[in-house]
Amino acid sequence: MSVKKWVMRDADKGIANTLSEKFNIDPFIAYLLVARGIDSELAFSDFVSESVKLVSPFDFMDMNRAADAVKSAISNNERICIFGDYDCDGVTSTAIMLSFLRKKGADVFHYIPSREGEGYGLNINAIDEIAKKGANLIITVDNGISAIEEAEHIYSLGMKLVVTDHHQPSKTLPRAEAVVNPHRNDNNLEFKDYCGAGVAFKLICAIDENNIDNLVDEYIDLVAIGTIGDVVPLIGENRVFVREGLKKINNDPTPAIKAFKDINSDKTYSANDIAFQLCPKINAVGRMSHANAAVDFLMSSDYIQCAFKFKELCSENTNRQEEEKSILDDVALQIEKNPQLVSNRVIVISGSGYHQGVVGIVASHIVEKYSKPAIIIGIDENGIARGSARSVEGFNIFEAISACSEDIIQFGGHPLAAGVTLKQENIEAFAKRINEYALSEYEIMPPQKVVIDCMLSPYYLNLDLVNNLSVLEPYGASNPQAVFRINRMKLISVTPMSEGRHIRLELEKRGRTIRVVKFSSPYDEFPYVKGDYLDLAVKISDNFFNGKRYLSIQALDIRLSSADDEKYFKEKNDYELYIQTNKADKSMYPQRDISAEVYRYLSANSGYRYGIDNLYFRLQDKLNFSQLMFSLKAFEESGLININADKISVNSVKQRVSLESTSALSTLKERIGLEQ
Repeated sequence: MSVKKWVMRDADKGIANTLSEKFNIDPFIAYLLVARGIDSELAFSDFVSESVKLVSPFDFMDMNRAADAVKSAISNNERICIFGDYDCDGVTSTAIMLSFLRKKGADVFHYIPSREGEGYGLNINAIDEIAKKGANLIITVDNGISAIEEAEHIYSLGMKLVVTDHHQPSKTLPRAEAVVNPHRNDNNLEFKDYCGAGVAFKLICAIDENNIDNLVDEYIDLVAIGTIGDVVPLIGENRVFVREGLKKINNDPTPAIKAFKDINSDKTYSANDIAFQLCPKINAVGRMSHANAAVDFLMSSDYIQCAFKFKELCSENTNRQEEEKSILDDVALQIEKNPQLVSNRVIVISGSGYHQGVVGIVASHIVEKYSKPAIIIGIDENGIARGSARSVEGFNIFEAISACSEDIIQFGGHPLAAGVTLKQENIEAFAKRINEYALSEYEIMPPQKVVIDCMLSPYYLNLDLVNNLSVLEPYGASNPQAVFRINRMKLISVTPMSEGRHIRLELEKRGRTIRVVKFSSPYDEFPYVKGDYLDLAVKISDNFFNGKRYLSIQALDIRLSSADDEKYFKEKNDYELYIQTNKADKSMYPQRDISAEVYRYLSANSGYRYGIDNLYFRLQDKLNFSQLMFSLKAFEESGLININADKISVNSVKQRVSLESTSALSTLKERIGLEQ
């Protein structure tokens, strides 16, 4: 369980009160909105409005040219190819454009590259194949902005190109009839954070500009799924897309959505439900086999076919989960054998045969567990290594990889996620170089954060608050579900759920008892005991059971009320700097009384099995992180304890031991200049 920094939002109460009165909205909800930066009348009005306000598609540079090129191809009966991508955004983008053009009578087909065989975006072999099929015009969706050489190849074969993409453009745009991208500097857009499906939808609105209401009715569910799946901010027009898309999903579902909803047909589906129940299954097909199956699923008008195809998606998702577990198990084994891997500032782990469709998910798990940037690299039979990187807010992984470009064949991405290709023999040098970059550019590594909207008494956690919070929906990136901090709750009991994979806590404060669920927190790994006073970061919602509505409280993070995270992050950073650079000072050395305190605690508790970070918080008022670590190293070297995967066991040792003579402490003494 990684330690996260808790960050409290803040708001101008005067502005919140003014907006609350003007828009007749609950003052507490107004406070939450202002704390999220929605602090002007216009922004507030747009956020709480139920109307469908769409900006003109022609505010995008080149949109006129794109629409004209497509309309010309249709009227001249030219063959059109939609070139998509294999993730949820690319699949929905492809389905939107393909369905629309077919209904317009176009001669159209689609091409999505295979993740394993071709990788992301336009490639020369694919273009040649498309040319053989007689295409005159290629329209990219969710890709194409960086395809400079590929665009020239398209024109050399006598075809034309229209690019629709939402990824960051470089200074040079590809040759095309039109390049539609919200991040172009010459757009007339205030809001730019569209996904590929949003940009594709804007193009069909430009082509059929007199029929936009019908286009919303027909395609807004696909736009919403792509928007949710690509984790773009759910603000501005994206909020409208998702809000209206969820209405269609719940009230007027297509055969594909009906097949998906048969899991729980009476449920009202939220953005979170789509994000965690549908999008991963669409993504799984592109990861494990080919995304064409997902396009066919979304576009089929036959319910029985959709139900069959959805089972295929579910099966591929199961395969993805099994592959993910296999890689995670191998990564855990490597870390157990070489703990230094996770002491580095950037975790770099490689393995033969890692499935390329899964390494990014594994990297996300490692970031979550260790609160550090992680790069997981799979090596193929030819010695080519392809990795996927994930990061924490504040550490730009794309810039870090860019700084190591001499070790790399190819790379791309953005601040929080990136991909990299290199030769197997260069992995070690790359790992060394990227950690040297992290050391030189980041004096203190940014921690993962839990952003908390407000501190509340447990008495205010009730169904009335759930009702009021519905104004904030739909939830997603940049508009997450509200998180509340509740302090000094006494732990009464811990109950395992789902065979110990999750837990339910009972806590009490001043006569108010609440029950809280903590998912993905195994019962036997929960580090707190009855009688502990805990602070919790929680989300609330409602839950229906046997026809009755109940309050549901879910814990995102839990810590001892006495915990000081500022002290922890500084001290752990100091210790890791020592490991990487030998930089040390006298405060790191554990004097005998401090080591004795640690050993007494371990002896009294027959060791400790909840990880060194949690042990630190139990002893935080008595020592610093380095003192704890050097005490443990000395104990282990002396045979007093064993440490295995963060679990500490105490040995029975009869002879007297000298901690000062261990290499752990004698080396530290030498480096900080203490007398031997």
